[in-house]
Amino acid sequence: MLFFLSYSKNKLTLLLVLLLCFAQFSAHALFVSEPRDPLPLINQIFPQATKVSDKAGEPLIWTVYQQEEIIGYAFETNDIAKIPAYSGEPVNMLVAIDSKGVYLGAKVLEHHEPIILAGIPESKLWKFSDQYNGLNVSDRLKVGGNAKGDIIHLDGLSGATVTVMVMNVAITKSATKVARSLGIIDEAEEIKQPMATVLPNVYKKADWQTLLGDGSIRKLYLDRNKVDEAFVGTEAENIEQATPEQKGDMFAEVYYAQADIPTIGRNLLGDSEYQWLMSTLKPNEHAIIVLGNGYSFKGSGYVRGGIFDRIQILQNETAFAFRDLDQIRVTDLFISGVPHFKEMSLFIVREHQEFNPGVDWQFELLVRRQVGAVDSVFTSFKGSYHGLDQYLNRPPIILPEPELTLTQQVWQDKQTEVIILSILMTLLLATLFFQDVLVRHPTFMHNFRHGFLIVTVVFIGWMWGGQLSVVNVFTFLQAFMSDFSWDLFLLDPVIFMLWGAAAVTMLLWGRAVYCGWLCPFGALQELINVFARYIKIPQFELPWAVHERLWAIKYLVLLGLFALSLDSLALAEQFAEIEPFKTTFLLKFDREWPFIAYALILLTINIFNRKFFCRYLCPLGAALSTSNSVRLFSWLRRRPECGQPCKTCAKECEIQAINPDGVINMRECHYCLDCQVTYFNEEKCPPLKKLARKKAKYKATEIETVNVA
Repeated sequence: MLFFLSYSKNKLTLLLVLLLCFAQFSAHALFVSEPRDPLPLINQIFPQATKVSDKAGEPLIWTVYQQEEIIGYAFETNDIAKIPAYSGEPVNMLVAIDSKGVYLGAKVLEHHEPIILAGIPESKLWKFSDQYNGLNVSDRLKVGGNAKGDIIHLDGLSGATVTVMVMNVAITKSATKVARSLGIIDEAEEIKQPMATVLPNVYKKADWQTLLGDGSIRKLYLDRNKVDEAFVGTEAENIEQATPEQKGDMFAEVYYAQADIPTIGRNLLGDSEYQWLMSTLKPNEHAIIVLGNGYSFKGSGYVRGGIFDRIQILQNETAFAFRDLDQIRVTDLFISGVPHFKEMSLFIVREHQEFNPGVDWQFELLVRRQVGAVDSVFTSFKGSYHGLDQYLNRPPIILPEPELTLTQQVWQDKQTEVIILSILMTLLLATLFFQDVLVRHPTFMHNFRHGFLIVTVVFIGWMWGGQLSVVNVFTFLQAFMSDFSWDLFLLDPVIFMLWGAAAVTMLLWGRAVYCGWLCPFGALQELINVFARYIKIPQFELPWAVHERLWAIKYLVLLGLFALSLDSLALAEQFAEIEPFKTTFLLKFDREWPFIAYALILLTINIFNRKFFCRYLCPLGAALSTSNSVRLFSWLRRRPECGQPCKTCAKECEIQAINPDGVINMRECHYCLDCQVTYFNEEKCPPLKKLARKKAKYKATEIETVNVA
């Protein structure tokens, strides 16, 4: 194999082309995702169905019947919640629910996800979607994480976490919208105030004016002019109308309060009457005291067993009316300074009415005018009441956790990875800024770099799946040419941050930094080759003429994939299997043997020739190298002697990125800094050695001159 690679340029090229075609054919043959017909799947989910309607309505749904009975509904997520997944295209699913909102099935109809297209068997996808069976549309579902509150957690799909999170959002949003449109579940309810309780031991002696002044007792006052104005435009406008002289006269004066509050009830009724009242009240029952002059709040038409039709209590748009058994007549008041009242009564709010003393309520007085022997016209007047904090125990309102967007949820779940990756990127930037200092310490520099590469492989690659791909480039270009949305790229925090780092370093230093430090597959190749050199495995290098021509292969591959992406991104994703990244890191070699063999062949070649794939085949490296013409800095130092006559750095560059004339080809450089270690090393760099000898000779001459003198 080595002889073959070393001495036959034509055969080597042929081998590479065959490998490319092999990977392309395998991916295309094994992983094309054709759209599925939903109707057979509906019949599979509903084996007892006798009829399935046409898809209709808003939202669009199929109604499933057994004879004349509706047994369920089915719908496509793309018709209701079309949410782009990581490929930029949505995952279209068929979802079925029964008439009570229970999930009966969720099946993938079509997807364009590269990770699933390229390696995850559909059986695993079906296993994920089967978790919805038996759950309810009203359940709160989340992919991954630990059990918390009322959230039901679904097991994720290793290697495709973002994809299944998008699927979950599409399923739950679509199902919720369908269930609400069908009346299976109600619209979201308002947040309710927890039930407050009266503090039984809080009491303070007070007079009438004190309770009236602090709001413990409230007043509704109506003059005749206000009542007349309320009937304007009705049939009773001119009935019982006040004369101009009577407009300012009192029509009704009503005081009301919550009498089971000790400070109010004991001061008004006296201790013994208050204790008797409290003994008659059942748990969660309350007493409202109403005191009035003028217009009767009881009414002359009241009969035993009937309802008091002139008053009611309003709370949260619920009206509490009172019957005769709810009334207790009050014969006397014992509080100092109280005026005289024509009518005094207690009204009991019963337990079943769920009155909450901690929520504001209103006292409503209905005024009636007769317009005929039977007919009458009503209007109402309201007065508000707010329970004072010193009288009540109000539990705090427990707000539900706000629903996070899918992007927010992903970043929250990946918080640890984001922090660690931020630290690594900061460390890398510091290394680049202080490279001239660090390279003067070769042992430290090599150990630091190897440690960084190990972190890149283990954490960024295998643990976090943070391997960039040329597919990401095509996805970005396609999104940029259509409806661009950052949410699409924010779905994977690790990939997003790596692209951010790649973009910044490309602008400042070119492609080299990402390929040399942050690419997991590149780091894995380098570490394997370092170990191979350590145990003295012979290395081979292609002749320069062959080497510089093989560079072109990765650019041709890039152009080919780009052309395919213009026609079909899914097809380009399949042919992008020339990158062994998914096999190595996302799927961890858990896939069909041709892909594993291809990745292992590349890693085996790398044992004898450092970063063979990166140098000659990687389309991602080719795409990143296009930024070389716009990079801002050239911090890799060179001397006039580099290349002619000195070729030390060129010979030591293990990926042959230094031309014979000594110029560093930044399109191929991986910024390992080995040439900079040599540049500052007086024992390795020939120009520095020569300069050191001149200095030593000059110093010796000076010493000799001094001695002679």
